[in-house]
Amino acid sequence: MENKRFSGVIPPVVVPLTQDRKLDVPSFERNINRMIEAGVDGLFILGSSSEVVFSTDERRTEIIENMVRIVDHRVPVLAGIIDTETERMIEHGKRAEQMGVDALVATCPFYALQGINEIEWSFRCLHDALNLPIFAYDIPVCVHNKLDVDMLIRLGVDGVLAGVKDSSGDDVSFRRLILKNRDAGHPLQLLTGHEVVVDGAYLGGADGSVPGLANVEPYGYIRQWKAAQAGDWEAVRDEQDRLARIMEITSVTSGVQGFGAGVGAFKTALQLMGVFETNQMPRPVHSLKGENVEAIRRVLVDNGLL
Repeated sequence: MENKRFSGVIPPVVVPLTQDRKLDVPSFERNINRMIEAGVDGLFILGSSSEVVFSTDERRTEIIENMVRIVDHRVPVLAGIIDTETERMIEHGKRAEQMGVDALVATCPFYALQGINEIEWSFRCLHDALNLPIFAYDIPVCVHNKLDVDMLIRLGVDGVLAGVKDSSGDDVSFRRLILKNRDAGHPLQLLTGHEVVVDGAYLGGADGSVPGLANVEPYGYIRQWKAAQAGDWEAVRDEQDRLARIMEITSVTSGVQGFGAGVGAFKTALQLMGVFETNQMPRPVHSLKGENVEAIRRVLVDNGLL
C-alpha cells in the first residue's frame, strides 16, 4: 500500500543550465515550485529529461541536493540512478538515499548488453543493496533492451520492484503489463512516460503518468488525471487533444533530432515563458536557435501559453 503514493502526475523535471552550463538554481526553483503549485503528485529527477547521462557524479549530487531542498517534503521525489552497470547504480542509489529522496528509478544495465536472466538479477541486486522503493525504467531506445512483462510482474510479486515507468513506446506491451499486474493483485504502480497517449493508458488502468511536457503545461495533465479519477473520459480525451497540440513543439523544429529536439524544445518553451533564463543544453547537444525558437513560439501562442 505504501507504493500507492507514487501515482498521479509525476513529471520528469527538466534541468536548466546557465550559459556556461552550470546548474541554474533560481530557474530550477521556479520550475519546481510552478509544478507543485499546479498540483503535481510527485517529481522525478535525473531521468532522461534531467540529463542524467550527461551529468558527472558531482552534478548529480548538486541536482538531488537542490531538488530535495526546494521540494521540502511537499511531494514525493523519485531519483534516477541510471548508469551502465549494476555496481554503479548501487553507488548512485546509496548517495540518493542519504540525500533524502523517496524512491529510486533504474534501467537495466546498458553497456555490456545482457539477457533477461542478468537483467532480472541486476534489479534483485539493487533491491538487496538499497532501502528505498525501486521503479524499473523501460526505455529500450536508450538501453537497447525491452523489459520483459513476465519478469516485471515476477519482480513486483517478490517485492523487488515498486513500479514501472514505461517509456517504451510499445502500447501493446504496456496494456499486457496492466492486465497481468491486475491479475497478480496489482503489486506494481504503472506509470506511462508518454505525453500524447496518456488518455489511453488511464483508460487501460495506468496508475499515473510521467510526462516531460508537464514542465511546460502541468495544469492540463492535472486536470486530465482528476477527470480520469472521476470517470469523465470525454474530458480526459479533450485534455489529451489539447496537450497533443502543445507537444508539437518537439516536432516543428528542423535540423535537430532526439534529445536536442525533445528536451531542447521543452527548455526553449520554458525560456520563452519566462521560467528558464536560457535554453542551454549539455555538451555536445546544441541549443535551439533562430527559426526553431520562432516555430516553438508560434505553437505556444496558438495554444494560449504565450
